Amino acid sequence: TILKKIVRTISNFQKSMRSFLTSQEFRKYFANTSWLLGERVLRMVISLFVGIYVARYLGPERYGLLSYSVSFVWLFSSLAAFGLNNIIVRELVKNPEQRNSLLGTVFWLKVFGTFLMAIAITVALQFFEDDQQTYWMIFLIALGFLFQTTNVIELYFQAQVQSKFIVRAQVVQLLITSLFKIYLIWTQAKLIWFAFALMLDQAVAAALFLIMYRWKIDLFPFFFFQWKRAIKLMDGAWPLIFSGMMVLLYMKIDQVMLKEMLNTKAVGVYAAAVKLCEAWYFIPSAIMASLFPAIIESRKESEEKYKNRVQKIYEMMVWGALLVAIPTTFLADWMIQVLYGANFQDSAIVLKIYIWTFVFASLGVASSHWLVAENLEKYALIRSLLGALLNISLNWYLIPIYGITGAAYATLITQLFVSYLFFGFSKHTRNSFILSTRALSFRLIK
Repeated sequence: TILKKIVRTISNFQKSMRSFLTSQEFRKYFANTSWLLGERVLRMVISLFVGIYVARYLGPERYGLLSYSVSFVWLFSSLAAFGLNNIIVRELVKNPEQRNSLLGTVFWLKVFGTFLMAIAITVALQFFEDDQQTYWMIFLIALGFLFQTTNVIELYFQAQVQSKFIVRAQVVQLLITSLFKIYLIWTQAKLIWFAFALMLDQAVAAALFLIMYRWKIDLFPFFFFQWKRAIKLMDGAWPLIFSGMMVLLYMKIDQVMLKEMLNTKAVGVYAAAVKLCEAWYFIPSAIMASLFPAIIESRKESEEKYKNRVQKIYEMMVWGALLVAIPTTFLADWMIQVLYGANFQDSAIVLKIYIWTFVFASLGVASSHWLVAENLEKYALIRSLLGALLNISLNWYLIPIYGITGAAYATLITQLFVSYLFFGFSKHTRNSFILSTRALSFRLIK
């Protein structure tokens, strides 16, 4: 009877999702998603190919140092985003006529945030690093975030459900910078040049975003900054700034701690597996980037319609993640051997563990947008803070005992807590916990 119920549940889910995906109202959103997914799939394939090529060329130790530098910068990168990405999409959907003041204000807030990030990195380096090459690599990677301030253009097209325009710019950027990285390998370039290539990714994208905006809309509104609007936006964004820092802390601190507690080779072996897992993270991000405006719109119509859409999105996240996690678990040894070679064979056990974080990370992307839609941003800060404390504690305890597999288990347990269990503790967030439970149990629990 249990087997029959599972089969019936899967059948009902398929019918429900088919109706959801083919509804006339959602066609424009999924057409937009297809552009985003198409670009992300292309980016995943090319980036994986180039990234693996780079890893094999550099070897575990030098690749570990590059991965460490990237992780160190990313620990502070939420300061550059200033917690405004989802908020500006929400505001552009609600007030499209205020486009110029919104874009101009958020752009300059992000510039200010990037300088704060640079100051924070400079201070932190005094306690962690004394190697000049690592200093310069971190500087180049951080510089890329100054160019990333132009991603407000990408967010504008997302809000307008017109991602196809920005996708074209991103594809051109991907091809240019990927060819440059391959050129570096062919010419046997030094490690520092690969950090420069990461900065170039953002610089080329910025130039193409500005060209695309000028072509399709107008000159970018650099001079439309408004103090009152900035204060209002930051009032809702400040919890997201710190929650973003905490999220990145528990997602990236493992590689920093591995270097400090073990060595750079361990970071390289670990990062090789993580890269294969994180390559899939574009799927929930692309889906939510495209469907978030639809979620906001549905709430204007009825609470029932809004809740039904959120439920289906949660289910979509879980099913999509399982389709990736299950086969990856069985094919991990073969994948590492074929893609990275014998030098990275220890990455296989990390991959088998870490890939299951994708299930909860996918739910985490959906629930983060749900918090914004519900105006519950402060809970994003609380859960991220608890997640960071949990992850650091677990890494501190597990890495000395289990090495790189300990770091993988620490991340998996942390994702389970922040993306699912946390929402059950408060009456204000319990609806998300219930929706997630239904999704994870395939609606066997009503």
